[in-house]
This record gives sequence, C-alpha cells and structure tokens, in this order.
Amino acid sequence: MTDQPSLADLQHWTRVIGQGQQMMMEAGLDAMQRGAAWPGAFPAADPAALTRAQDFWTENLTLWQRLLDPAALPPEPARDKRFKGEAWQAPVFDWMRRSYQLVADHMLREVEALEGVPARQKDQLRFATRAFVDAMSPANFALTNPEVIARTLETRGENLLKGLQNMLADLGKGQLTHADPNAFELGRNIANTPGKVIHRTPLYELIQYAPATESVLATPLVIFPPWINRFYILDLSPEKSFIRWCVEQGITVFMVSWKSADASMAEIVWDDYVEAQVEAVDVIRDLLSVDRVHAIGYCVAGTTLAATLAVLAARDEAAKVASATFFTAQVDFAAAGDLTNFVTDEQLALIGSLSPQGFLDGRYMAATFNLLRGRDLIWNYVTNNYLLGEDYPPFDLLHWNGDTTNLPAKWHFSYLTDLYRDNKLVEPGALSINGTPVDLGTVATPAYVQAGREDHIAPAESVWRITHHFQGPLRFVLAGSGHIAGVVNPPSSGKYQYWTNDAGAKSLDEFVAGASETKGSWWPDWLAWLRSHDAATVPASGGRVPGQGARPALEEAPGSYVKGR
Repeated sequence: MTDQPSLADLQHWTRVIGQGQQMMMEAGLDAMQRGAAWPGAFPAADPAALTRAQDFWTENLTLWQRLLDPAALPPEPARDKRFKGEAWQAPVFDWMRRSYQLVADHMLREVEALEGVPARQKDQLRFATRAFVDAMSPANFALTNPEVIARTLETRGENLLKGLQNMLADLGKGQLTHADPNAFELGRNIANTPGKVIHRTPLYELIQYAPATESVLATPLVIFPPWINRFYILDLSPEKSFIRWCVEQGITVFMVSWKSADASMAEIVWDDYVEAQVEAVDVIRDLLSVDRVHAIGYCVAGTTLAATLAVLAARDEAAKVASATFFTAQVDFAAAGDLTNFVTDEQLALIGSLSPQGFLDGRYMAATFNLLRGRDLIWNYVTNNYLLGEDYPPFDLLHWNGDTTNLPAKWHFSYLTDLYRDNKLVEPGALSINGTPVDLGTVATPAYVQAGREDHIAPAESVWRITHHFQGPLRFVLAGSGHIAGVVNPPSSGKYQYWTNDAGAKSLDEFVAGASETKGSWWPDWLAWLRSHDAATVPASGGRVPGQGARPALEEAPGSYVKGR
C-alpha cells in the first residue's frame, strides 16, 4: 500500500470522473431534445418537467465548472452533516458529494412532481426513494469517503479490520449495534429506581416503586409502556428517569413490565393486553384501597389504553381511571406516516413467514424502525463503526434501543391490519374486546396528550387526531424532538421546548399557529395538570411501600421479564 496517491493517479481518476460526467450530460441533453428528461421521462408538452430537467443540467454544469476551476465560484458550506469534514472540501470529493446531493434532490423532486398517482403509492415511492438516496451516499463507501481513505492510510488498514470485526459481530447476532454493549447493566446503572415486583402473570409483571417523600398523592399512577420495547426507556440513567422523577415529586408509581413473546404466547391477541391493563388497575386499587388511578400509555400501549378506557366506559367502570396520559400514541391511523409503507400484502406475507412459532423476532421490528431513520440509525453506524472502525459510544438510550422484544404474531398481524391498514379503532363498534364493543366516542376521562414535533413513528398530525374522538376534557402538548427524546426530556437537561394552546384549536396547524412556546421539559406542565385533578395526599407508609401491603414482594425491580427470563 502506498502512502499517498501520485499525481498521475489523481489525473487518471479526474479524467475518468470527467468523462463519466460528460457522458451523463450528453445523455441528458439528447433526452431533452427528444422531449424527455432524466431523471424520469416526461412528455415534451409538460413545461414543468422540461424546466426541472433544464435546472438539473444547469446545476450539473455548474458543478463541472467548480471541479475544473475551484476558484471561479465562491465556496459553499456543506448543509449535510455527513459532509462537513474538511476532507470533503478537496475538489474531487467536493464534486462527488455535490453531484450526489444534486441527483438526490432531483430524484426526490421528481417523486413530488408525479401526478395521477394514488396518495398511498406516492408515499411508498417517496419512502423508497429516500431510502435509496440515503443508501447511495458517497459517505457510505470506503473508496468515496475521504475521511475513510485518510483513516485507512493513517492506521495502515487497521480501521477496516476493526470495522470488519464489528460487522461480523453484528451479522452473528442479526442486529446492528448502536452502543457499547458492555456499558450498562439492568438494575445497576439503568433501570435502577428502587422498587419491587408485587404481581406477576404470564403476560406481565407489575412493579411498585419505593416512595422518596414522606407523603404522596392519594391517587397512584400506573404506567403502561409499549411491549414493542423494554419498559426502562422511562427509567434510564437516574438523571433521565421519568419514573425516578415522578417518585421524587411524591407520586406512588407502578410500572407494567411486559414479557417478551415466545411460543407459549402464540395465542395472545389485543384483547389480552386490554384486559391486562384493566387487571393492573384493579390490582393497584385493591392493594392501596383507592377507588381510582391515574394511567399513562406510551405508543402502542397508549393506543391500547384508549381502547381500555372505552371498554371500561361500556362496562360502567370508567371511574376506575381518574385521568389518562398519552405519550406519542395514535388512535386514528389515517395519517400514520411512514410505517404504513410496511403494511402491504407482500410485507404482511413476509411477516407471517417470519413467525412460524407464533411470535415475531424483535430484531425484525428493530430493523423496521431503523429504516424509518436510515441515515441516522443505519448508515451513520456503517460509516463510523464499519469503515472508520470507531468504538461504540456508551449511550443508555441507544443501549435500550437495541434491547429488542419479541411480539405475539397474532396480535401483531391484527395490529397492522385492523389499525394501520383498516383504521377500525375509530369506527364505533368495529372492534370489540372479549365481546365488549369499542367506541372511543364514549371516553370522557380527562386526558393529557403529548406528541413529538419531529416524531417519525407516531407523527404529530396522527397523534393530534385523538382530539377528534374523545368527549372529555383534553390537554394537548406538542413537545420538541421526536418519539423518544421528546418524551424522555427531564427538566434538569434544559433541552428542547414544548407548545401549548388553550384556545380550542380545530387542527394541528391551527394549534401551532396560536401556540405558546415554553423552553425546556413539559414534565412540570404534566405534573401541574395531574395535581389539578386530585391534589390530596396521604402518608407514604403501609401499602405505599412495596412489599409492606397486602401483596408481598416477589423480587427486586426491575424484575425478571425485562431481563428476558
């Protein structure tokens, strides 16, 4: 291996690149003369298409001029963080990344310009084009990334060997690694808020957390996390833990920890999760001798909580839940975003083939969520950890992200078809739970609805639609950031912001237009809202202490199910 490419080598590759560019321009000009344009073919009578094609080739010629004479045009800073490094400013690599961005931009514009295509198909084409564009970035390949070339010369190829080791390890476990796998241990430096498991079923464990104040709110809180992931997203490191923060505010907190599916759960369906929420509420009411509880549902567990509230209303038991909080939860899936691209007949058939034992391996869902943000959650790690050979960071949130859970196949299939595909939850009586019809229009429980402004899993517009279906008092809060960081944003971090609007907006756009912005975490806003429904307190003794009430402690938090046992 030579230390540096020679001048002759640089001249050779410049000639090859230039010749290829010239061939592309000649092909484009020829297509325009024949009444078509690349990328895409359009009738000559379409002036908009011709204008887009002319813009494309004009910009291409500008890039060619910049390559031949870098001083002729003023420098432009890279707008994409993948190309902000100084090495990308060298003429050949500057041309390479600009050419990529030009083609990528025009490909995406052509998708947006398509007419006469059904909206669903256009969404799928947009998603596929964006995924292709992200995958073809020159940053993703060793020979077109100047930083990788420099690192390879500097380490004499050791970075590639280390990257190969990382890649082979990921292939061996069937999952992309995002964080140092040895940096965290459940119960030690994550999921370590003191508490005990006080109830266990084949589907879930119920954890009660130890009080940290002398008195607590009389009405306890139960949190239902999504079973697509582990519950400790709300109990990461102590400074990020929502659970610990709630306990410190004087709330008696219970957390449901769902069991990762195995063959024994092949017959589990949505009814079982709804009834599990009802059962958990009753267990807490009986344990503490209270009439009602506050409830939080996160993501799919929030969708389920909405159905649970409707079931309780139909059974004349709505008073069991004093208030319901929804973290990034959808009930109306008409605008559910990119995940709908995975609900096609072909995808459903694939999912069925991946679930021969009655459960879906959690690594499939992890890959699906990674695809929603491929640039950040796939290609960023390909570059950093496979090509540059860098170490994985000790990041608690990314550690949690890789801690997958399996899903019951029957539940998962019905979730995708009944909700994402057919949107039945918002049709009164279209779904039922053990014979009880579900009608969201009967839900009068006070609700706090939180959405993330940049949420790519549960888009804010989709979450907003819950306001159209409940009949009770509702507070909607739009948080900065996305599906995870928008929720896990403790006041101590000083990050992000949130928006509120008490004027009774009829649409999300109207809400945003009249909203007031508050810097920092929305958690204190939620706490004030919760206390406004019942500020009474009781001593933090007796049954308020895990294991000292009618139910003995089964084991220390975080329990067994979260550890895959």
